[in-house]
Amino acid sequence: MSRKSPFLVLGLMALIAVGMVACGESETPNTAGQDYEILPSDRTLGNPKSKVVLIEYAAHSCPACAAFNEQNFGRLKANYIDTGKIFYVFRLFPLRADDGAAEKIARCLPEDKYFSFVDLLFRNQPKWDVEFGVQSPEGVRAGLVLLGRIAGMSESQVEQCMVNTAEDERINKVATDGEKRYGITGTPTFILNGISQGSGNIPYDSMAKLLDDELAKQK
Repeated sequence: MSRKSPFLVLGLMALIAVGMVACGESETPNTAGQDYEILPSDRTLGNPKSKVVLIEYAAHSCPACAAFNEQNFGRLKANYIDTGKIFYVFRLFPLRADDGAAEKIARCLPEDKYFSFVDLLFRNQPKWDVEFGVQSPEGVRAGLVLLGRIAGMSESQVEQCMVNTAEDERINKVATDGEKRYGITGTPTFILNGISQGSGNIPYDSMAKLLDDELAKQK
């Protein structure tokens, strides 16, 4: 999927060189031993002192990301994040301009409401996502406004968030860094202690084994 919006221009030529950014595309795990860093702007859950850090690069409009959220994230959160075993980081890797607009609404909310709004976006993709037939910009906007209002914002507040360009550079920088550092071409992509585990809706049992193995190494 091409990146056409003004705030998604950064990294465009590199994306063209490696191919389309895809939702749910399966990738071979990268074992090159890459590092990672936690950014002040990251949205996180769990134990920041944990030696096991899981970074998810996802797009709000990605059906595979929504499937992971619905089918696997609840158990991941209950068994590994809420228990303090791991530190979880969520980063947007936009597939289209609509992802940026959705992210800017999420960032307008109090930080402790961020993940609940991301969950709302995933569970209601048919209301605003072009992959579910919402083709017109007006239809996407109306869907996002509706979700923003469900989250407690007024229509004018949602509009102001979506047109705020202050977040655009940060969104681009995070996505471009993810692309360069980890070779991301699909969402969701999972980075475990700096190593890419591939992309797609990884089943809970598979993810749990990856985490358990990494936890054992860190003892």
